[in-house]
Amino acid sequence: MTPRRGTDTGAPAALYVQSHYGFLRASASPEALVQRAHDLGYAALALTDENTLGGVVQAHVAARRCALPLLVGSHWRLRWPALPGGGLTLVAWAADRTGYGALSAWISRLRQRGDGAPLPDDAQALPTHADAAEAPELPGCLLMAVPWAWALPLADDVAWDAALAAVLDWLRARGPDRVWLGVTAEGRLDDAAWQARLVAAARRTGVPAVAAPPVRMTRPDEQPLLDTLTAIRLQRPLAACGLALSANADAHLWPLARWRRRFAPALIDATREIVARCTFRLDELRYEYPPEVVPEGLTPTQHLRALVQDGARRRYPGGVPPRVQAQLEHELALIAELRYEHYFLTVHDIVRFARARDILCQGRGSAANSAVCYCLGITEVDPSQHTLLFERFISRARAEPPDIDVDFEHQRREEVIQYLYAKYGRDRAALAASLIRWQGRSAIRDVGKALGFPPEAVDALARQCRRHEPRDLDASALAAAGLRADDPAVQRWLTLAQALVGAPRHRSQHTGGFVLTREPLTHTVPVVPAAMPGRTVIEWDKDDIDALGLLKVDVLALGMLSALHGALRLVSHWRGRTLTLADIPREDAATYAMIQRADTVGVFQIESRAQMSMLPRLRPACFYDLVVQVAIVRPGPIQGGMVHPYLAARERQRRGEPLQLPREDLRPALERTLGVPIFQEQVMQIAMLAAGFSAEEADALRRAMGAWRRRGELERFEQRLLEGMAARGYDAAFAHAIVRQIRGFGSYGFPESHAASFALLAYASAWLKCHEPAAFLAALINAQPMGFYAPAQLVQDARRHGVEVRPVDVRHSDWDCTLEPRRDDPAQPAVRLGLRLVHGLGEASARHIAAARQERPFADVDDLARRAALDRAALQALARADALQGLAGHRRVQWWAVSGWSPPLALERAAVAEPPAAKAISAVAIGAATNVTPHSAPCTTIVPSRDAPTESTEAAIAPARFCLESPAFRVNTERCGRVKTFSYWISKTDLDDDWQPSPAPMGEDVWQDYAGTGLSLRAHPLALLRSDLPPGPWLSAARLREQPHGRLVATCGLVITRQQPATANGVLFLTLEDETGTVQVIVWRGVQACHTQALRHGRLLAIRGQWQRQGEGEHAVCHLIAGHVQDWSDRLGTLPVASHDFH
Repeated sequence: MTPRRGTDTGAPAALYVQSHYGFLRASASPEALVQRAHDLGYAALALTDENTLGGVVQAHVAARRCALPLLVGSHWRLRWPALPGGGLTLVAWAADRTGYGALSAWISRLRQRGDGAPLPDDAQALPTHADAAEAPELPGCLLMAVPWAWALPLADDVAWDAALAAVLDWLRARGPDRVWLGVTAEGRLDDAAWQARLVAAARRTGVPAVAAPPVRMTRPDEQPLLDTLTAIRLQRPLAACGLALSANADAHLWPLARWRRRFAPALIDATREIVARCTFRLDELRYEYPPEVVPEGLTPTQHLRALVQDGARRRYPGGVPPRVQAQLEHELALIAELRYEHYFLTVHDIVRFARARDILCQGRGSAANSAVCYCLGITEVDPSQHTLLFERFISRARAEPPDIDVDFEHQRREEVIQYLYAKYGRDRAALAASLIRWQGRSAIRDVGKALGFPPEAVDALARQCRRHEPRDLDASALAAAGLRADDPAVQRWLTLAQALVGAPRHRSQHTGGFVLTREPLTHTVPVVPAAMPGRTVIEWDKDDIDALGLLKVDVLALGMLSALHGALRLVSHWRGRTLTLADIPREDAATYAMIQRADTVGVFQIESRAQMSMLPRLRPACFYDLVVQVAIVRPGPIQGGMVHPYLAARERQRRGEPLQLPREDLRPALERTLGVPIFQEQVMQIAMLAAGFSAEEADALRRAMGAWRRRGELERFEQRLLEGMAARGYDAAFAHAIVRQIRGFGSYGFPESHAASFALLAYASAWLKCHEPAAFLAALINAQPMGFYAPAQLVQDARRHGVEVRPVDVRHSDWDCTLEPRRDDPAQPAVRLGLRLVHGLGEASARHIAAARQERPFADVDDLARRAALDRAALQALARADALQGLAGHRRVQWWAVSGWSPPLALERAAVAEPPAAKAISAVAIGAATNVTPHSAPCTTIVPSRDAPTESTEAAIAPARFCLESPAFRVNTERCGRVKTFSYWISKTDLDDDWQPSPAPMGEDVWQDYAGTGLSLRAHPLALLRSDLPPGPWLSAARLREQPHGRLVATCGLVITRQQPATANGVLFLTLEDETGTVQVIVWRGVQACHTQALRHGRLLAIRGQWQRQGEGEHAVCHLIAGHVQDWSDRLGTLPVASHDFH
């Protein structure tokens, strides 16, 4: 083969190389290995990670970039009992496409049988699944046997020679001219003797020998990292890893001179002979679309055109607008030219299936730029109403398939996934992988454990690393974790942790990217079982798939679609007429007025603190304003400095001033956003209009915007932009401003089509909140987990808007929240909370309750338990949630009713032993059974009799007892015992017939509401605490809204959200909630440094600071600038308050 320029014609090839895609067995990335081999002048490199091809695409891309030949391979440790150590390593390289397919299929077979994890280091423990007898022929592959050098001292010479000869004979039976014996050199004192024995064995058996030093690092200085990875893999501290650690740093890519010192020329020449025979490259993989979506007798082009024409007639019953028809023809021609018809037909088929099953779905992303997608029903963005840029979606110059993202109801997406498996078969359909990489925090934890630091020190430092990489932790952060910055062990910890950041930690499944093929997928990429039952995953992620041009269909889950569909069903049933998304009135004034007030809790995309802060300033008044609103609160526009210019342009527009444009020829690109670029498509248009870019060049710029931080690709466009704009007479300052804005989009910017797709859902959810708030609340809770707020906050907000919310009740509640007639106006709905909110109650039990209630109402708790087949745990969960009130009375009576209950058979078997003081039962015992005690009760310890039979030792456990002191929710740290249920040793017949426990105080009931359902309809905790607060002018959220700008104020509330966006320069944003509403709090970095623990972990905070108000009336933007923070969480006791932190 022709050597690369500057390559030594006698250079070796590294044939036995592992990367960090082997997970914890090598320290280097495929890219780094390829680049290092190229720099050293190697003839080629073979990536042979153990039982995986996960890193070969990354290596392929790097090798193509630097023109280094890459061999694709893998290796396994095979059991061969006659050999010293019990086995050997078998390395395989794909010589051609057939060999690659066989290699991929064999890995898939091992992984799908559960043999996917790398084998243990202890050779004596090799499982039988790795028996050599089961190894396949692997046609089209070259094979290399590598005996284990570490086992040599264990060997008897004659026995070792015979065993090795048997191995080589077995391999040669699979192809006499494709087997080599690997000769290693590992920096051991006996390397020379070991090599001599191997070369002699090769001569005796007629199997050629080849130099194969193992490589797991790029450079020797990576050995500490490699040893740390070994400790992490073995889950032992480094000091306990012993011989499992590297004996030296020899397993790196050597300089060529070292090869010549360590190996005979013939062994090096043999490496190049293997390279010459391995002609396979990943470029040979050819994707073929599944044929099922095209009916017999039609070509893909004919079928797609027919579907598009039918869809266009449905979308435009009055006739297809000429502009849309022209766009359709343009798109169809390009789709046919690039042969993408099958892709569109496949996505159309998936959407058709979902709609037939009444599963709400909608396409988004760049696909919403397509008129074809709109007419196929995949997307909902009307090309006649928006300026779309099709080249953002498909480009003739881009050698990759289009990317269509389709969102489905998150509670029903699994039906769509299983449809794909059923239609195409598990051999031709699988999810793409997603690599979970080490972040700063996880790296700190894993390295700290490996280095043997105490768990408390590891936890403390990991908490300091939430927003930082290890190298950014300064002396103050280390001191806060109880560590010294000048401690060499600490510095080693930080250095190793930083080296891990960004490396793959483990492989997971993509959120919904499906790969579908005509032929078995295992011949293209290994397919492995996913952690979730019923799913399979390929070993490559999205970037790998894109690099090879494989088809990926994104079947994504979106909680808001579940909520919207649920709300529409509830409204349709309540109003007696069908309501769909298409039926929602457009441009509703009341809806936009609500949005302008930032009254958007629960509304899709515009419910965050940042969006709420922007809404009163931008004041969306039409759908396109909402599209801008969705897109503008993103890192791209923010970092590009586009937000304030756009808001200023809005103000000028409101005052009736003319539009200001940098140049008139940019009007087509910027007029719709008032002269300020907001969307990615506009950046592409500016490049075309102002700098003379072609459509393909503009698309390449768009792609670089998403990659410049990672690979520095944007810089190569900067000069082209500046020169092109200068040539067309643009001011240099304006040109540089455009470049800065483009850099901003490198962080994260929305395409207009994507923003329009999300704006449709934002408007629909806002309309439902405005006009059907009860149904909207019920649907949001039924769709949990989703969104920005927990059910407690959603309920609080709905009640402030006049929605009547009723508690969970077994007499009325279904699994889901439902609608019931209001007491004051039966024509309007109230919300009945569903049994899904009851902590500890499964859906099956809830369904049994609803089914039994359909037959006849429940008479009492025993009737409920018998007919709904509930066990004691389910009954106790219902009592804790106060869901039995209609059958038993207040919560303490409910506990009394269920605490002694057991299924009849269990009662018949029980031998009840009563302590002498059984009749002394009182409210104290009731409190002990529920984990709470009235504050007025004496601190009496309740324990079972020593003679009482128990189901387990659980009855003897003495957990903490919580004393709820009036409404103050303080924790009593005193310890006392309880019995699990009274049926063990208390006989109810010993009590007076009319005895009843007393009702609980309000504080106890609220605490139990939160413990049982996560929310309370009785009172907000702050309403109970307010009278017990320390002296001070603690203003409620409602009172704060009345305060003037600049006033020093004090407030307190439950923390319901914490945010610290990367674009905020370290500023922390909190949302506090009390009984009257919410308060937005801004905490500068200096204040954070003084109150770190309170701000990070406090559940109830008291904050003093300066009140800021911008604007007046309902459009005022208000927030509190924190100056001093106190943590009052102890006043909540163990009240389980949920907060949405750092998402």
